[in-house]
Amino acid sequence: MLHALSINAQQKYTPPALSAADSWSMILVPDPQTYNKFSRNQPLFELMTQWIAESIDSLKIKLVLCTGDLVEQNEFINPDGKVGNQPSKRQWEAVARAFSHLDARVPYIAATGNHDYGYKSAEIRITRYNEYFPVDKNFLTQKMLREVTLNGQGIPTMENAAFEFTSPHGKKMLVLNLEFAPRDTVLTWAAEVVNQPKYKEHFVIVLTHSYLNAQNEHIVSEKYLLKDRNYGAAIFDKLIKPSKNIRMVFGGHIGAPDDPKAHLAFRTDLNAAGKKVHQMVFNAQALGGGWFGNGGDGWLRILEFTANNTVKVKTFSPLFAISPTTRQFAWRTADYDQFEIKLD
Repeated sequence: MLHALSINAQQKYTPPALSAADSWSMILVPDPQTYNKFSRNQPLFELMTQWIAESIDSLKIKLVLCTGDLVEQNEFINPDGKVGNQPSKRQWEAVARAFSHLDARVPYIAATGNHDYGYKSAEIRITRYNEYFPVDKNFLTQKMLREVTLNGQGIPTMENAAFEFTSPHGKKMLVLNLEFAPRDTVLTWAAEVVNQPKYKEHFVIVLTHSYLNAQNEHIVSEKYLLKDRNYGAAIFDKLIKPSKNIRMVFGGHIGAPDDPKAHLAFRTDLNAAGKKVHQMVFNAQALGGGWFGNGGDGWLRILEFTANNTVKVKTFSPLFAISPTTRQFAWRTADYDQFEIKLD
């Protein structure tokens, strides 16, 4: 045992870096809900966003995406202290404060998850999202906003919106942010957006919450009370597959206590133009002690977009990296955690 520990301790830590000077990166942040439902965990999520802020220049970070479930409960006033000790107001304040470290520094787009609606979890489609993530919270995100439609309360918010930017390689890109289990009207709107002539040649990324299960299958149904809803299979059939320019999909939502693979999924399908659509689910919320643990051990994903049309995916924890005692654990290097995507 002592010999094994000695070998572990001697593993050389390499800090995150781009593989080529002309690459740029996007950061994928998993569901933050378990960080924000406990006061003791909230600083850990702030550590993650502070690390992103400090790495903007070195990793050439151009965009941050979050997979949703920003809070554990959208509208809850009496936590029991066991499954969480923060009322919803403090949870929303905490997640908004954490993202504020990125305001005016890098654009970020946060999806909504089931826990961001209703009282505890999507009983009805009310949310405080727009109160804490209004369009003018981060002017860099606001500058990217091009299209928007109404949320479930009849208000135009960033829950369902399209954001445009040009990558450092000159590629026109569009990010579609879609509410949890988007309504039919939202999918119709999204299809109309991506089919507009001005976005015809764009590389479109869809960000939504519930999409793939841990068996890499499109989610067909779930037991939430929302009436008008579409999960992964319906989103794919109604929007992703018929479109000719949607090329990537990101989601979160899934997990099981202390099982990294249960939080992950990946698959590639063809769209109507015969182009590959790479679909990735990344979450970590039940790592680091399960549903009531530390929130996810600080894991996030670094997506390096290279000049030769590949995306290098790496899974990294600023929480482990911050101390010499733990930084040998800061990278997950299994083939499902570190891999390369070839874009056609």
